[in-house]
Amino acid sequence: MTEQNRLKQIIEAALLAAGKPLSLDEMIGLFAESEQPEKKSLREVLAELTEDYDGRGIEVTEVGSGFRIQVRAEFSPWVSKLWAERPPKYSRALLETLALIAYRQPITRGEIEDIRGVSVSTNIIKTLTEREWVRVVGHRDVPGKPALYATTKEFLDYFNLKSLNELPTLAEIRDLDSINRELELQDPDKVSDEQPDGDAKAAEGREEDPETQQDGDDAIPTDEIDTESTVKESEAEAETEVITESSETDSFDHLDSAETPSAEDDASDQQIDVDTEPMDDAEQPGTEPPAVALSDEEQIPLKTEIDE
Repeated sequence: MTEQNRLKQIIEAALLAAGKPLSLDEMIGLFAESEQPEKKSLREVLAELTEDYDGRGIEVTEVGSGFRIQVRAEFSPWVSKLWAERPPKYSRALLETLALIAYRQPITRGEIEDIRGVSVSTNIIKTLTEREWVRVVGHRDVPGKPALYATTKEFLDYFNLKSLNELPTLAEIRDLDSINRELELQDPDKVSDEQPDGDAKAAEGREEDPETQQDGDDAIPTDEIDTESTVKESEAEAETEVITESSETDSFDHLDSAETPSAEDDASDQQIDVDTEPMDDAEQPGTEPPAVALSDEEQIPLKTEIDE
């Protein structure tokens, strides 16, 4: 076995066992001081490994922190199923903030807010910092001394970049919506951020009927409502409605009776008409009225009136 082949095998084994990118200095540190290879020799064996893995499921690639052996991106859908934990999802707001830091670094939080037009959540900065994708590299010399943010080597490693020069140009950047669909990234505008259907419908009802809402100052706390007074008022209202309905019923009955007079009323009207007719001279007291011949039809109602 030649010295070059032995060096190649040692570097391959180290990259597989490391589980992280190894820089050239770290590779040199694996050997005793008398056996340390030159960086040129290391680059040669790394180039040979790259050719050996061509067309296979793994590859040797250079990222910000050094060289590593990794699974090719096209096989990630199958390999990712080996881990039960699902990959984290990042919101559109977080990705926009990260992109601004990557392209405009060093940049302050206020400058990010000016460009995006909205405030940057503290949780976004915290998440990016905990992921070690961004870090504070200084403070701008202005009142308040705002922190300046920039990306890290971990950012380059995660996105498989060797340096910031490999970032896509603005002309090559695709729309974030298509990136969200491909990476199944959650969109905070949906909503949202996660509201139950019942609550969403209730919220819609409140928006569609603002007249039913009370202002915060006018709203009455539940613990200040007098239940007994409320019950009494409800009973009084119910009693008033009953009285009103009874009055309306009596009025309708009165109208019906006025429109449909009874037989007794007809008879009384006829009696009044007979009694109030002016008397002739022959009908004056002390004189005998002349005999008048009445038909049977006229005699019957008159007799009935007298009997009654």
